[in-house]
Amino acid sequence: MRIILAPMEGLVDAPIRETLTKVGGIDRCVTEFVRVTHGMLPPRVFYKYAPELHNRSLTQVGTPVAVQLLGSDPHQMARHGVRAAELGATQVDINFGCPAKTVNKHKGGCVLMREPELMHEIVAAVRQAVPGHVPVTAKMRLGYDDRSMGVACAQALESAGAEEIVIHARSKVDGYKPPAYWEEIARAREAVKTHIIANGEIWTVADYWRCREVSGCDDVMIGRGLIARPDLARRIKASQQGETVADMTWTEAVALVREYATVLQGWLEDRYVTGRIKQWLNFLRQGFAEAEALWPEARKIRQVAPMMACLEQPVILTGTRAA
Repeated sequence: MRIILAPMEGLVDAPIRETLTKVGGIDRCVTEFVRVTHGMLPPRVFYKYAPELHNRSLTQVGTPVAVQLLGSDPHQMARHGVRAAELGATQVDINFGCPAKTVNKHKGGCVLMREPELMHEIVAAVRQAVPGHVPVTAKMRLGYDDRSMGVACAQALESAGAEEIVIHARSKVDGYKPPAYWEEIARAREAVKTHIIANGEIWTVADYWRCREVSGCDDVMIGRGLIARPDLARRIKASQQGETVADMTWTEAVALVREYATVLQGWLEDRYVTGRIKQWLNFLRQGFAEAEALWPEARKIRQVAPMMACLEQPVILTGTRAA
């Protein structure tokens, strides 16, 4: 009953992975995608997206991290899968789920679900090239134009040798709008023997259990829900044992943001650090009323010190500051 932290481009970077895995409950992470085009990428690109490669593909608390590739050329994807393994990747994941227009325009991500034969070629090429002890996995949606391609694409990936398939329970056209169609994951799961992992619209412990019941999947991948509630995986793990743990407080969440900001300041200018903090804070608004109350003020701040001072102020939830 594993919980996997989803890759989220521009947000779930290595510092976020370190911060969230320290909270507990996360069994695996996946990097932001490494974009594969025509040339061979140098090792520094892999290390940029997956600095955990320097630590046996583990976060500091020992959570495994998969390296994700995105591209449409089977030969180039295979070459980069081999390079990732040579650099220490213990799992190579292939992105067929990204809905971004720029990515899809350049024949990457979810648009490939229009061509299950090409999806098969890509995964088969990577699986054949990468050493057998390194799992090759894939992440996809239910389709591009609609939700009709889930079964066909899952079957294509299975026949190509994918060890696991994560299915985001929406099409590209659905974007991230609720609901998630977990019942369609169940249809794909029943059509293949490959292990299927459910993804999409898990914000609470109750959502987790409903997703498992409807999809039939033992394992889930969570993205936005874990960014909004950093303790969600920990609380889900407790619920699996029939236990409960206290909810994370806003003070504890702010401490995580400070830790994240401190790491980022080691390699980014303040204005970029505050930009990343605002991205995270925007999601925290869905998990903490205090974040929602502070957002109008925080969104205008451009320096880290004033930002943290803002977030660390006592807040009362009527919208006015406590004395």
